[in-house]
Amino acid sequence: MDQSWIKEYSHPLFIAGPCSAESEEQVLNVTRALKNQGINIIRAGIWKPRTRPNSFEGIGHAALPWLELAKKETGVKFAIEVANPSHVEQALKHNIDILWIGARSTVNPFTVQEIAESLKGITIPVLVKNPVNPDLALWIGAIERLLNQDIQKVGAIHRGFSSFGKQRYRNEPLWQIPVELKRHFPELPLICDPSHIGGRRDQIAPLSQKALDLNYDGLMIEVHPNPDKALSDAAQQVTPEAFAQIRQNLHVRRATSDNELFRSKLEELRERINSIDHDLVDTLAARQKAIEEIGIYKKENDVMVFQLERWNEIMRTRPEWASAQGLDRELIEEIYKLIHADSLKVQTRILNEETNDSAS
Repeated sequence: MDQSWIKEYSHPLFIAGPCSAESEEQVLNVTRALKNQGINIIRAGIWKPRTRPNSFEGIGHAALPWLELAKKETGVKFAIEVANPSHVEQALKHNIDILWIGARSTVNPFTVQEIAESLKGITIPVLVKNPVNPDLALWIGAIERLLNQDIQKVGAIHRGFSSFGKQRYRNEPLWQIPVELKRHFPELPLICDPSHIGGRRDQIAPLSQKALDLNYDGLMIEVHPNPDKALSDAAQQVTPEAFAQIRQNLHVRRATSDNELFRSKLEELRERINSIDHDLVDTLAARQKAIEEIGIYKKENDVMVFQLERWNEIMRTRPEWASAQGLDRELIEEIYKLIHADSLKVQTRILNEETNDSAS
């Protein structure tokens, strides 16, 4: 995997520009404004995969000459989304510098494979957005399909994951998934798209800071000369002036420190955490033994595994205990959902063993 392309830019890398290329004038205006701020990679949607029909789906290939004109005038590079081999052909024909595969494409291995084959051996960077649904394997698989086609300049874009119902964010960030992706591909450049995660312009700054605190390599932010009149995703775009303010307020922290006192104290605290984690694992093992005994007892008395009243009691009391200790209620709820799912699995296995023994 070749990281040289991202090292050509300052850290963090900024990719900015409108959700959609709407007119030649709009593209030129926003490109000039961003170039004056030192931004050298502009994003612009040419083909827009929309959730429902009859909404603005982009100008299409007719907008590509606008990007070429803006490149010629300002010297910037352009990044666009491609969703099929035809898009790839048109993008390369018009000298697009960076391509990305969108979330709705990443979710389909057949689509990714077709795009990857059309890009075989290409030397420009290709970025992969996370799939719409929270499936790490699909994200990894899309990256591997590119690498299998000898595409070495690969990166990932974290744009959040869809969820049912009204949530705080347009797309839940689920930070643990991109963090796990980085564990699989330590050299993979990772870029955050706070515009699509938040869905509102007031969310962009805190999400951007969170990403930088997690050591992301860059940010992709939607910038429009007149966001309120944008033809797509108006609520999540910011003006060039607002974008400049966001950048100015971001704090880029160091990856580590050479201070010996810091390093010594950090090691001490990590050792303490190691000890606590060991105790936690011992406690979970003791809990599982109790669960196994419950499973055997239920089996002997012909009682079903799932007990709604008991589950309601756990989901009421454990978050209360967490609050009393100053812990996040939602975190404890999620932990106990995982613990309960495993408890059901253990007890079900015990009951099935009884059924198999009876059958024999």
